[in-house]
Amino acid sequence: MAYFTQEMKKARTPAINKLCKEYGVKATYGVNNHSTFVINISSGALNFIEDLTCNESKERVKQYGYMQVNPYWFKEHFTGRSKELLEKLFVIANQGNHDNSDIQSDYFDVGFYVDVNIGKWNKPYNFTG
Repeated sequence: MAYFTQEMKKARTPAINKLCKEYGVKATYGVNNHSTFVINISSGALNFIEDLTCNESKERVKQYGYMQVNPYWFKEHFTGRSKELLEKLFVIANQGNHDNSDIQSDYFDVGFYVDVNIGKWNKPYNFTG
């Protein structure tokens, strides 16, 4: 059963803060339902919208001002420095995690989940470019 604690969050945040500073973005962190590590990227120098590869997604993100990053497909959906940041971010966030899931038999076994959001539903991402 997925389980994530405040202590686990505190152990990862220094490395993530260093990474965010390197890429010029600001992020906040949280724990959702004792199972999910949540990373909200609120503002910064990366233009996530322009680094999206799908024009349909670009229009939707421009309209709403935020997006939830799919942890399984972000490598196909982003390019450039945005992709670099997300690759490194998921590596740090998933330290100590495991995924022994078998979706064909409907068996899910993960240590914890990681959610990355660019902006929030009530506060869009602020590109400071």
